Amino acid sequence: MKLNERQKKILQIVKENGPITGEQIASELSLTRATLRPDLSILTMTGMLEARPRVGYMYVGKKNASMLHEKLDTLTVGEFMSSAKVIHESMTVYDAIVHLFLEDVGSLFVVGNDHALVGVLSRKDFLRAAIGNQELDSLPVNIIMTRMPNLTVCEKTETLIGAGMKLIEKQIDSMPVVENSDGILKVVGRMTKTNMTKVLVALARDEEI
Repeated sequence: MKLNERQKKILQIVKENGPITGEQIASELSLTRATLRPDLSILTMTGMLEARPRVGYMYVGKKNASMLHEKLDTLTVGEFMSSAKVIHESMTVYDAIVHLFLEDVGSLFVVGNDHALVGVLSRKDFLRAAIGNQELDSLPVNIIMTRMPNLTVCEKTETLIGAGMKLIEKQIDSMPVVENSDGILKVVGRMTKTNMTKVLVALARDEEI
């Protein structure tokens, strides 16, 4: 993975001043902590930095990071994705809420008559609809869902590190895994932060994955 200029500056600051907090790094770069959060997450996830509670960030070194990169570059989304939780765009919001809790997931993917991905429903979408005092048992989900093209998706052939960067940068908990079939995006799975965490924990413990 190629680092951008800001990530290189962060590594240099931590190497020279670590342990150092995220707020101190942000101050050094004249940026906000929120702006740096995706970069710090990526550098920590790839093994270049180590984050210790109440201590701060510490420089680990390129050797360990390179080993982790090499391993992550061989792992793809298709190997670790979960099954997709899909509903039709004509389903009512009420039925979708029931479906969400029965499946115990944080979001649902919405498809049209041709089984193409048309939107995503999150718990926030359902909450907004409920607060609006609308007739949830007659309101179709396509009214409240987040629509294409404002969705973040990935493919089975993408690397885990690439998918992880999308989750971090977009600040989302999951995204649909899609397959392009004659120009139509078909949902074949889902990639979540939980999927990513399980893989990283297994790698850290040197377990079989």
